[in-house]
Amino acid sequence: MLKPLGDRVLVKPDAAEQKTASGLYIASNAQEKPQRGEIIAVGAGKVGENGERLPMDVKVGDVVIYGKFGGNEVKVDGETYLLMRADDIYAVVE
Repeated sequence: MLKPLGDRVLVKPDAAEQKTASGLYIASNAQEKPQRGEIIAVGAGKVGENGERLPMDVKVGDVVIYGKFGGNEVKVDGETYLLMRADDIYAVVE
C-alpha cells in the first residue's frame, strides 16, 4: 500500500454513475468523474512556519468531496486511487 507524504491523502473514488435518475444507461465515455470518495491513507501533515507538523483535517475512513480535477490517478494492485493534497478536499460527509 502507499503511504502519502506531507499533507497528501490517498482517496478511493466512488464508482461513476452508470444510470441516470430515470433509468437510462450512460455511455462510458460520457460518465462524469466522481467527486466523492473514501480516505484510504493520510500523510503526517504539512510543516508549519515554526517547524511543527500541522494536524490533518481528515482521517482514514472519512468520506470526502473533492474537486473534479483534483489529484493524480495512481494504480495499486489493479485498483485506481487518487493521490491529492488535503487542500483539494472541499468537505467531509457526515
